[in-house]
Amino acid sequence: MIEEQYLPVYRHSLAHILAKAVQKFFGDETVQLAIGPQIDNGFYYDFGLPHPITEADFPALEKLMTEIIKKGEPFTRKEVTKDEALAIFKDQKYKVDIINELPADELITIYTTGDDFTDLCRGPHVANTKDVQSAAFKIASTSSAYWRGDEHNDSLQRIYVYAYPSKGELKEYLDFLAEAKARDHRILGPQLDLFFIDQMAPGMPYWLPRGMRLINTILDFWRDEHETRGYQEVATPLLNKNSLWITSGHWDHYRDGMFCMETEDKDVYGLKPMNCPNSLIIYKRKRHSYKEFPLRYSDCDVLHRKEKSGELNGLLRVQMFRQDDSHNYVTEDQIAEEVNNILDIADRFYGIFGMTYRPELSTRPDDYMGELSLWNRAEAELKAILDKRYGEGGYDINEGDGAFYGPKIDIIMKDCLGRQWQTGTVQLDFQLPRNFNVCYVAADNTEKIPVIIHRVIYGSLERFIGLLIEQFKGAFPFWIAPSQVGIVPIRAEHNEYAKEVAKLLRRNHIHIELDLDDSHMNNKIKNYKNYKVPYIVVLGDKEVADRTVSINFRDGGQAHDIPLDDFIKMCNYMNEAKCLDLIKSVDEIKPIE
Repeated sequence: MIEEQYLPVYRHSLAHILAKAVQKFFGDETVQLAIGPQIDNGFYYDFGLPHPITEADFPALEKLMTEIIKKGEPFTRKEVTKDEALAIFKDQKYKVDIINELPADELITIYTTGDDFTDLCRGPHVANTKDVQSAAFKIASTSSAYWRGDEHNDSLQRIYVYAYPSKGELKEYLDFLAEAKARDHRILGPQLDLFFIDQMAPGMPYWLPRGMRLINTILDFWRDEHETRGYQEVATPLLNKNSLWITSGHWDHYRDGMFCMETEDKDVYGLKPMNCPNSLIIYKRKRHSYKEFPLRYSDCDVLHRKEKSGELNGLLRVQMFRQDDSHNYVTEDQIAEEVNNILDIADRFYGIFGMTYRPELSTRPDDYMGELSLWNRAEAELKAILDKRYGEGGYDINEGDGAFYGPKIDIIMKDCLGRQWQTGTVQLDFQLPRNFNVCYVAADNTEKIPVIIHRVIYGSLERFIGLLIEQFKGAFPFWIAPSQVGIVPIRAEHNEYAKEVAKLLRRNHIHIELDLDDSHMNNKIKNYKNYKVPYIVVLGDKEVADRTVSINFRDGGQAHDIPLDDFIKMCNYMNEAKCLDLIKSVDEIKPIE
C-alpha cells in the first residue's frame, strides 16, 4: 500500500488501539467513546472518562497500546442495521447519538479489535494489529473538547497522539517540534521584552520599548523605500460611521468581523478593519488629472478585526494590527507597470530579510461585486503579468479566493519551519471607484474611472514581526535589532567613558543600552546575551586610556583594542548595508552598491 493510502489507514487503526487501551486502563464500563479521526501529525480520540488522564499516565497507555499491537489481534469488519447498531452501543451515549442521526437505511459498519473491543467506524483498517508494529507513535497531550464542538454539550477529554510510519519519521517530526518551540515568537517575544498579550485585550499586543524600536526601524525602512518611489503617506480616522462601509460594500461582507458600537443618537460606528474606503474619501476631496497618476496613498494605521478566540495565535493571528497599506490610483494602461513595480518592492523587502515567497493568483469569489466583464478583464491582466514575470507554472492559482471587489496576487511566504503564510497582497479593483463615483480627467479632457491597486508588502506588521522573531530566533540582524550595542563599564571609574561612548553611538542613530549598575560585569554581559544584543562592548582601564572598545560578539568570540572610531564605522556600515551577518572588524566593510 502506498504511503498516501497507508497513513490514514494505520492512524485510524491506531486510534482504535488507543481507545481499547483507554478502556483497559479505566475498565470497560466507565469509558464513553466519542470520535477518533486522523489529523496531519497523527490522530486524536475524544472520551468521556471517570477522571482526567494526566501526562503521568501517558507511559502506561503507550505500554498498553504496544501490548495490543504485539498480540496480533485481527480487525474484523461487520455490517449491521441501525437497530442492531443501537443495541450493540446501547451503553455508549455518544455512539447512540451518532447512530440516531443516520438514515434508517444507512449501511452501518462496526470494527472489532481482537474479541473484546468494538467501535462504530466506516473503516478501512489494517487486517491485524501487527500490521502497525513498525509504526511509531507518542501520546502528545490532552485537552478538553465539547461533544460536537457545542459548549452546551458534555465536556470530553481529547487525547492527541503523534503517529508516523517509522521511528525515523516520528523522530524527525519531534525534532521539528523542538525547533519550532525554540523559535516560537509567543515565547521569545515576552522573554526579549518585545511584546506581551494580556487577557484584558485578547489578540491585541502590548508593545514594549524594545518592541517599538523594532517596529519603528522596520517602518523607517518602509518609509524611506516608498518615498523614493513616489508614495505619499496619509492617516485616516480609526472610527467611522457604518455608511462608509455600506457604500464600499464591506458592510455586507465584513460586518461580522468588525468591532461596532451604537451612539446615543442611534448612529452605528465601527473600528476600521481595512483602509480602502478611507483612501477613497481622501481621493474624492478634489478633482484629479491623469497627470497625477499613478497616485499612491500609503498608510500604516492600526486596524481591528474581530476573530474567534480559538483562532488567535500570538502575533500571527491578532485582532489589532498595523498594515503597511497603499492604494494606488492608476489608468488601465498603467496596470502592468504598476503591479510589476509593486512586486519589485516585494522582492526588495523579502530579500533583505533572507525570506522567499511564491505568488498566488486568487480569482473571482462566489459573492463578487460588479460586472463579470470587468472581473474577466482584471483576472486576464494579472495572469498576463504573472506569466511574463514568473513564467507559466511559476505561481499558484487559488480559484474563488479573490476579494469581493477584485482578483489579487497574494504573496505566500515560506517561513524557517517550512510553513506557508499569506503576508503581502496586490489586489486589482475596478469596483470600489464605481461605488464611490470617483473619476479623473483623461488626456482627451473626458472623465474616466480610475483603477485602484490595493497593496501591502509586509502585510500585518504584527504577523511579519512574529515571523521575523522565528526566522532569526530573536537574534535579529544588526540593523533591526532593538538593542544593537550593550555597553558594560567594568567598574564605576569607567562610567564616564561609557557615557561618552553611548553619546557618540546615539548621535550615529545606533540603538544602545548602557548599564551603570554596580553589579558584576559578568552579570551585565549575561543580561545582554539573554536579550541577544549583537555587540556587547566592555570598557576597562585599557579601553579608557586608548579610546578603544572590546567586543563580545553575540554569535561567539571577542575582539579587543578596536578604536572607537572604527567601531562606530562598523555599526554605521551594518545599519546602511542592512546585511544579515555581523562583521567582526572594520576590514570587513565593503562598498555599498
